[in-house]
Amino acid sequence: MALVLQLLPVLLARAQGDPGASLDGRPGDRVNFSCVGVSHPIRWAWAPSFPACRGLSKGRRPILWASSSGTPTVSPVQPFAGRLRALDPSILRLELLLSAGDSGTFFCRGRREEESRTVLHVLGDGADCRAPGPAHGSMYPQLLIPLLGAGLVLGLGALGVVWWWRRRSPPHPPQPLPRFALSPPYRSTGESRDPEASKGGGA
Repeated sequence: MALVLQLLPVLLARAQGDPGASLDGRPGDRVNFSCVGVSHPIRWAWAPSFPACRGLSKGRRPILWASSSGTPTVSPVQPFAGRLRALDPSILRLELLLSAGDSGTFFCRGRREEESRTVLHVLGDGADCRAPGPAHGSMYPQLLIPLLGAGLVLGLGALGVVWWWRRRSPPHPPQPLPRFALSPPYRSTGESRDPEASKGGGA
């Protein structure tokens, strides 16, 4: 009975992990994670502390699995792609190159469902961050859209003023026709001769 009582804290630590394990670092630092109390780890998972900062949902997401070939499998879609690697084939230890938004809890789970956890806090992370998106890109779209809207409003306003002015202004009187339009049409050369002279010539 006494032996069971002595082993009880160890069994609880293996089942629940070590709640006191924590790491602090800055973006650009390299930190190592270790499985504590897990004899045969099979996978690692990560639960972000501030999921909105990374555009993620709450909860755990797998990041690395053990492989029978001896080469651990890293999820290509996880946020640590290219920055996370296993330091041994048994995935007992991991190395991560820190970046902003990596704060969270890292879980190492074994074959017997035992679990080890490590809390990571990256300096600078906080709940008041902004989710990534187009707002963090170039400032040109932010300036171009208001300018286009202002130009459209000014153009419509100018058209409205012209239309209103033309309706209020009196109609213009018709312009007089040119003088050549009022003169009689010219006669041909044959018709302009004196008819009496033509008769005399015939006699």
